[in-house]
Amino acid sequence: MGQADQAPASRARARGKRPRSNPTPKAGRNLPAAVVVGLAMLFAVLGGLLFLPLAFVAVVTAFAVFGVWEIYRALEANGTRMPIVPVMTGTLALPFAAYFGGIESQLFALLLSAVAVLLWRSIESAAGSANSIFAGVFTLGWVPFFISFAALPLHAAGTTPLGLWPGGMAPIGAWEIAVMLLLVVSNDTFGYLVGASIGKHPMAPKISPKKSWEGFAGSVAGAMLIGVLAALFVLDKPWWVGVVLAVGTVAASTAGDLAESMVKRELGVKDMSSILPGHGGVMDRLDSIVFASPVAFILYGLVAAA
Repeated sequence: MGQADQAPASRARARGKRPRSNPTPKAGRNLPAAVVVGLAMLFAVLGGLLFLPLAFVAVVTAFAVFGVWEIYRALEANGTRMPIVPVMTGTLALPFAAYFGGIESQLFALLLSAVAVLLWRSIESAAGSANSIFAGVFTLGWVPFFISFAALPLHAAGTTPLGLWPGGMAPIGAWEIAVMLLLVVSNDTFGYLVGASIGKHPMAPKISPKKSWEGFAGSVAGAMLIGVLAALFVLDKPWWVGVVLAVGTVAASTAGDLAESMVKRELGVKDMSSILPGHGGVMDRLDSIVFASPVAFILYGLVAAA
């Protein structure tokens, strides 16, 4: 090889060695994009929640629809065809059933949706029916049923003072949902910051190697701080209520994150999709919320008399 040929190769090697700015740090996210998208989603959700509850339920339903669609595509790529029509019908119905009819309507909608999956699949070929039915019922329970607990507090009768609300009043459950979402965001934010900085001991290396015990400790500490402040100044509850809500929400959010990581690893995908820059797919953002919503609903019921 002549000198003329060596020069471009040398320059190419030099360019290859040149350090590049990497927007994806240790914890595996494009931080600027993740922050922008996360704040946009948070403002959209809280805006609907604090000004028009039915719009909030519609946003929750839209997220559930996108999440179910991502699961459907991932399963289909792995040879399992979920009965998408009855599953999507149930996904559209469950949050509104919880909002308009309460927990009884929510459970009834889940039952009807599961029966619809069975009946829909019974008119198709028998091949792969067991996996298809299991996938449909599992997805109904995992996404739309769990996330509909985020709409359930808005069904409760009564209002509480809120200056931003037209007429100065808001549904009692509006601030409860807002605090739950704030704790989920706190879990992700503090866990990311601490885990990316000093995380060395993986919680579940075979499922989610980037999730560390140090990050989990950061999530608990940060969420407890936010929870105590929210209990005192938002919910008008004793400080320990904030601690209970924070610990329960962090535990549920972490379990939801690990559960989705396990499903993705089983399906052989890194992200459910790439629809949300810096986050991956919708399910990569809903994984914590779908588990935190029912846990927060139960905890609010337990501490209601505090």
